[in-house]
Amino acid sequence: MAIRLPGIPHIKRSLRRSISNTETSTTVPKGHIAVYVGENEKRRFVVPISYLAHPLFQDLLNQAEEEFGYNHPMGGLTIPCDEDSFIELTSQLIVS
Repeated sequence: MAIRLPGIPHIKRSLRRSISNTETSTTVPKGHIAVYVGENEKRRFVVPISYLAHPLFQDLLNQAEEEFGYNHPMGGLTIPCDEDSFIELTSQLIVS
């Protein structure tokens, strides 16, 4: 019996990670926003703007506000959680 993981094929399409933090391209597709995720080393992810309205993502935004206020060290929206937790959370947003 196989285990089915709903939503996994959609993760690659909906959640894009930049190749490196030193990437010079600032192009973000229409309808998406770039966020930086990580505790020590920050990685850049491009996520759909629709995530901003989801309660789970709003919790992350509240944590970011508490930790950074409006002064984000990467120059963009920085989410204070580890990369694996962020990917897990965004995979839940795709499914729901």
